[in-house]
Amino acid sequence: MARNDDVPVSLFAPPRITAEPADQSGVRLLRSAQPLGDYPVTVVHSVREHARLTPDRPLIAERAIGESAGPAAGSWRTISYAAAVAAADAIGQALLDRGLGSGRPLLILSGNSVNQLLVTLGAMTAGVPVAPVSVAYSLASRDHARIRAIAGLIAPGAVFADDAAAFGPALGALPGVPAIVSAGPLPKEAERLSALVAQRPGDAVAAAFAGLRPDGIAKILFTSGSTGTPKGVLNTHRMLSSNQRMIRQAWPFLDREPPVIVDWLPWSHTFGGNHNVNLVLTTGGTLYVDGGRPAPGLFGPTVANLADMPPTIYFNVPAGYARLVPALEADREFAERFFSRLRLMFNAAAALPAALRDRLSAVAERTAGREVPLTGSWGATETAPAVTSAHFPFTDARCIGVPLPGTEVKLVPVEEGAYEIRVKGPNVTPGYFARPDLTRAAFDDDGFYKSGDAVGFAAAADPNAGLVFRGRLAEDFKLMTGTFVRVGAVRTALLSAVPVLSDVVLAGENRDCLCALAWLNAAEARGTLGEEPKPEPDGELIIHGELSHLLARALAGYNRAAGSSSARVERLLVMARPASLDAGEITDKGYVNQRKVLAGRAALVELLYADPPPPGVIAAGPGR
Repeated sequence: MARNDDVPVSLFAPPRITAEPADQSGVRLLRSAQPLGDYPVTVVHSVREHARLTPDRPLIAERAIGESAGPAAGSWRTISYAAAVAAADAIGQALLDRGLGSGRPLLILSGNSVNQLLVTLGAMTAGVPVAPVSVAYSLASRDHARIRAIAGLIAPGAVFADDAAAFGPALGALPGVPAIVSAGPLPKEAERLSALVAQRPGDAVAAAFAGLRPDGIAKILFTSGSTGTPKGVLNTHRMLSSNQRMIRQAWPFLDREPPVIVDWLPWSHTFGGNHNVNLVLTTGGTLYVDGGRPAPGLFGPTVANLADMPPTIYFNVPAGYARLVPALEADREFAERFFSRLRLMFNAAAALPAALRDRLSAVAERTAGREVPLTGSWGATETAPAVTSAHFPFTDARCIGVPLPGTEVKLVPVEEGAYEIRVKGPNVTPGYFARPDLTRAAFDDDGFYKSGDAVGFAAAADPNAGLVFRGRLAEDFKLMTGTFVRVGAVRTALLSAVPVLSDVVLAGENRDCLCALAWLNAAEARGTLGEEPKPEPDGELIIHGELSHLLARALAGYNRAAGSSSARVERLLVMARPASLDAGEITDKGYVNQRKVLAGRAALVELLYADPPPPGVIAAGPGR
C-alpha cells in the first residue's frame, strides 16, 4: 500500500510528458503536455476567496500556550478564514504605518505558529516581503552571526518573534530594528502584536493589496549558508501562486477535498513554508501546527497531535518517518487513528531508505485495509518548490516523478545515465537578494536554473515513468582508483541496511576505499540492544562491544549486496558529538553538510584509515 504500486486513479492525474530527442550534446528537454491553468495574483487572494465562501472554516490551529500536547488535556487555539483575513488587514495597515513596504521587509525569527501565519498574511496583504529565518539561528547559535548578516543584507523595517523571553538574545543582536512580540517581557523599543491586530484597516492597506502584482516579492527565503552567509532567495507572488496550481493539477482530489494536515516542517524552509502552508491556503484546508520534532525526547507531542487530529495528507522527511514508523508499529490504537482518514503520504528532501519504506507499507497494510499511497516530489528553494511530482504508480524509492504542468526541465549529461536537472517556469526565482553575481551564476545561457542535482531516467524508453534522484553533484567524489562514488545513493542504501544509524557521512575522496562517520539512531538502538550506548569519556565516540558486533555484521551484509568498490563501506566510526550548526556541519533545516563534517572532523577520518585500525573503528565482519 505505502509502496504506491496501485494508486487509486481519483487521487492523481495521469502523467502526460513530452520529451524532445537529445541534441548533439546529449541534452534532453522534458515538459508536461498538460497546459498550466489560470492562477490568482497571490496566495492571499486565495485566502480571501475562501474567507468569502467558507468564513467559519478553520484555517490554522495550535496548542494553547502552557497546555500539554495530550489529546485529553490540551486544547487548540483555532483561527477561521474570516478571522485570519480581518487580522491580516489590521496587521498590514499597522506595518505600513510603521514604514515597512516593498523595500523594507519584515524579518521573522520565531517558529511555526498562528501568530506567525497572521503576521505573514498581513505583510503579504500590504506588499511587505517577509523573511522568515531558521529558529536555529536564534536558539541554537551562540554568536547570532547569521541573523546579524541577514539583517545587514536586507535592512528589515521590523523583526517579529513570538516569545520575547526565548528570543531575547537574538533580538538583542539586532539593535535599532523595531521588534514586534506576542508574549514575554517587552524589550526596549518593542510593541505587542496585539496592538497591531487592534489597528483599524484603512485606505493604505486596501490600496497596497489592490496594487499587488505577480512579480512582486512575497518572501525572501534563506538557504542554509553552509559555506558562508546564507543566500536570500527571492520568492515572487507568481512563483508561489503558480506552483500551487501546478500541484493541484497533479493532485485533482484537492479541488474536492480541502486537506487537513498536522505539520512540524519549518516555515523558514520552502517545503514547510511554501509547499505545505500554501497548499492549505489555496485549497481552503486546515493546518494544525505540530510542536513536536523528529528528535530524541521531542517526538511525543507529534504522536499526540496526530492521534488527536488525524491528517488527510501527511508530509515528512526521512528523519520524521524514521521516528513515526516505530511508533505506529508499537501502538495499534495510534496507527488506527493515524490512518483513519489518511489519503496520501508524502516524503521529500531525500529518498526514504528501502527498509523503512517496507515497514511503513507493512504497518499500513495491517491497519488501514486500503491504499494509502506514499509519493514524492523534487524541487528547491529557488523553485517555490515543486518541479516534479510522482503522481503515478512507482516502486523505486528514488523516484521524483515527472515535470509538473508549466515547468520545463533540461537534462544536461554529467556521466553515463546521469544528468544535471535544470528548470525554467513561472515558479523559478528571479534571483538572489542584492547578489547579482550569484544570480548570474545560477542560470545557464538559456535561462534555466542550474540545480546542481543529478537525476536519471526510471525507464529510458518511457519518460512517463519519471526520473530518479541520483544525489548532489557537489557531494560526489572519486576514489584513488578513479571509481566515482554517488554519495546520495550510498548513504540511502547504507541507512536502509543499518537502521540503528540515523545518518552517515562518507569519506574516501582520493583514497583507496570508502569509509563512513555515523551517528546513532537512539530509538532503534534501544529497541535492538535493550539500551542506548553511551559516549566515551571524551564525548567524541561511542564504543560499545555489542553495538560494534551488530554494526560489523550489518556492514558485511550491506557490502555483500553493494558489490562494487563505489558502494562498499569498509570501515565505520560512530560519533557521539552531534553536528554543529555554528560550524556549518548541519544546515538550519537539519541536513548534514558532508564536506563540512569531513573537514571539521579530519582527525576522525584519519582514524578510519589508520593501519592497524584503532579501538572504535568498526570493520565489516565475517562474510564480506
